[in-house]
Amino acid sequence: MTTLKTSVLGIDFENPFILASAPPTAKIESIDKAFTLGWGGAVLKTITPGKFEMIEASSRYAVLKCQNKVCGFENIELLSHLTVQEWLNGIKYLKQKHPSKVIIASIMAPVVKEEWQNLVRTLNNSGIDAFELNFSCPHGMPEKGVGMAIGTSREISSTITKWVKEAAQKPVFVKLSPNVTNIVDIAKAVEEAGADGFTAINTVQSLMGVDLDTFEPMPNVNGKTTFGGYSGMSVKPIGLRCVAQIRQNSTLPILGSGGVSNWHDAAEYMTVGADVVQICTEVMINGYQIIESMKKGLSDYLERKEFNSPSDLKNKAILNITAHKALDKQRKVYPHINDEVCAKCGKCVTICEESEHSALYLKDGRIVVDKKACVGCSLCSHVCVKNAIKMK
Repeated sequence: MTTLKTSVLGIDFENPFILASAPPTAKIESIDKAFTLGWGGAVLKTITPGKFEMIEASSRYAVLKCQNKVCGFENIELLSHLTVQEWLNGIKYLKQKHPSKVIIASIMAPVVKEEWQNLVRTLNNSGIDAFELNFSCPHGMPEKGVGMAIGTSREISSTITKWVKEAAQKPVFVKLSPNVTNIVDIAKAVEEAGADGFTAINTVQSLMGVDLDTFEPMPNVNGKTTFGGYSGMSVKPIGLRCVAQIRQNSTLPILGSGGVSNWHDAAEYMTVGADVVQICTEVMINGYQIIESMKKGLSDYLERKEFNSPSDLKNKAILNITAHKALDKQRKVYPHINDEVCAKCGKCVTICEESEHSALYLKDGRIVVDKKACVGCSLCSHVCVKNAIKMK
């Protein structure tokens, strides 16, 4: 029988879909609703000792749309506005009402040993299942010397991880930033410092755009903006790359995050090394109810593949990711054109000519491939408006 249950570091997840630390996990009542609807767990919006000023900007979101669908999302919102005591009360309530759900406490503190350790000790017996160290928030917090300012430094990341591990009585995941030259360097540093696992990735630092009439950037805060965190489906390739790179260099558990919009995205993350996945932006766009289609889609897929659980999917693709020099350079694929579907618009011919190779041409009302000129790059198949070209 196929099940969606999976276990990570002794933590039992009833399904591998958990809410990321973000606006959808900012309120106790919201998490309560999400759990009731079927989410397997939640990472609380980042808890701090109350040492940071949390005054929000308005507006603080901006989106990139692709054919009227939100494909990119920028956020400059800060951390949790709830006090530690409010979280303690909320965690107790959530655990009593939803004992099977996983609760992970995302935390951040000034770069002071006592601040991190006191916060950890306060939360140790609160009912949480694990800690997630926010070393990666790319907006607002780096200018305070925390967030991404921590996660881009091997030394600071390693030091704080050691501090937390000295005090923590629960597993410790480190949330890594994609805004680094080599994410594996940071992952190795925190693993050596005692981290039990990773969350990858946090948002990508970005600038969403500029209004060309007013020259005001987005999101517009009275005519100004700041660099924010980019998320949504368009960052999935970055998240997949980071998870795969970490998995190639570590056996520790990974909570995959970044652009997960449906069960298919989640399954892809698992094939490159993720144990469970975190979701945020898709929830902010379409609501908690997306969990039903995610659970059904993944369950149906696992049954079709005759897998028992999500853990059977883990790492299935990782061995197929290699160095460029190791790729097969002898085998070539060529475009095969379905004449019945082809619109004879000539776009593929133009694109091929203008992108180096000139291997396609129109003859007697149909597209013809010159195999001597064709290098099998596949560009024509991607730009075809009718999906009439397949590489074989």
